[in-house]
Amino acid sequence: MNQSINRRQLLHHSLTTAAALSATATLGGAGRVAAEPAGNSTETKKTRKYNLGLVTYLIAAEWDLPTIIRRCPAAGIHALEFRTTHKHGIEPSLSKAERADVKKRCADGGLIIWSLGTACDFHSPDPAQLRAHIDTALRFVDLAHDLGAPQIKVRPNGLPPEVSEEKTLEQIGGALRTLGQAGADANVLISCEVHGRGTQHPPRMRKIMEIADHPAVGVTWNSNAADIKDGSVKDYFDLLSRWIFNVHITELISDYPYRELFTLLNGIGYEGYTMIEAPGLETTSEKDSIRFLKYYKALWEQLSQPASR
Repeated sequence: MNQSINRRQLLHHSLTTAAALSATATLGGAGRVAAEPAGNSTETKKTRKYNLGLVTYLIAAEWDLPTIIRRCPAAGIHALEFRTTHKHGIEPSLSKAERADVKKRCADGGLIIWSLGTACDFHSPDPAQLRAHIDTALRFVDLAHDLGAPQIKVRPNGLPPEVSEEKTLEQIGGALRTLGQAGADANVLISCEVHGRGTQHPPRMRKIMEIADHPAVGVTWNSNAADIKDGSVKDYFDLLSRWIFNVHITELISDYPYRELFTLLNGIGYEGYTMIEAPGLETTSEKDSIRFLKYYKALWEQLSQPASR
């Protein structure tokens, strides 16, 4: 129980820290929009505590940082998860001066750096590969600290057939505990994406969380088909709800029960962001990209608005 409280406090602290950093954004200049901390919208604060953000994977993979800073606030999107390997170049290789510049440019543009999306996973039976992924994740923890990002995203990516499931889950959980200890020292949360063949099954992810057993380690709910049981996500949501640090959402027009998911998030008082991780348009035009995000947000507003009683 105490650990659950600590985890909730850590997430709240991370959210308010990110919002405070973004509050340095200026209001001068045409079209400049100050960042909107989750839950502060006059339209949403009485009905939900979370807001909408964007993972740069897919939609913004080919957008450089100036493009992201122009397009996202123009579409009403103020929180980002910067995915590794993409055109914006938000990587651990950035120097201290470059990190300070990215942090300032995002704040001045009205953007919260909510998460850093790594490709680090910890299921490999090869000790050298496992160590390399842990070391890379530690470098992202350092980057997140310098950028003021509350969390990094990591993941498992499957169950190797040559070793037992139990051993793999123990290994993943142990790696996450190591990262959680480093993250806590840097005020950075470790959010493990519910991801990978077999490992995306929520009961296995719960087992991983129990093995990790660290208040700075939680999950990124990933809106997978495997979440659905008898048409509902409630059973599996309840398995993981105490660990949810972040949420990825995909195609809102799919059969995934998003209205139920949003109701469940509201029910636990989730205060973070639901991050768009969906395919965008073939075109890269400024006008069409902003229009697409505006349409997405309009549908999100409808689905995430709790029903009146």
